[in-house]
Amino acid sequence: MMQKDKVEVTSWTDDLEYINEELEYLIDIEDRILNNVHLYQQLHELKNENQSRIKTLQRYGSNMRHIIECDTAQCDAFYLQKHEKNRIVYLEHIKNYRRIKTKVLSQILLNIKV
Repeated sequence: MMQKDKVEVTSWTDDLEYINEELEYLIDIEDRILNNVHLYQQLHELKNENQSRIKTLQRYGSNMRHIIECDTAQCDAFYLQKHEKNRIVYLEHIKNYRRIKTKVLSQILLNIKV
């Protein structure tokens, strides 16, 4: 189970690093085309949150290397609970990112002159 969890954390971190790149583009689009102060703030808050999540996952991934396989059910439950908490936080962050990205894309469509 530990190896699967390490792979999963690496995947989450890679996803968030890619989101960082996308956020740079979305912020640039907002700045050049949309000029929406509220959206600008949301994007910057999301970028800060994303960077924080990356650091948290990197620390968590590094700490996983030091975890010795548990020999009790209580120990296993502790690490499983911690991993599930990180999964939930990651999934909520992705959901929030998608919501804000959809706002940016819909605003672009609204601003296109037909």
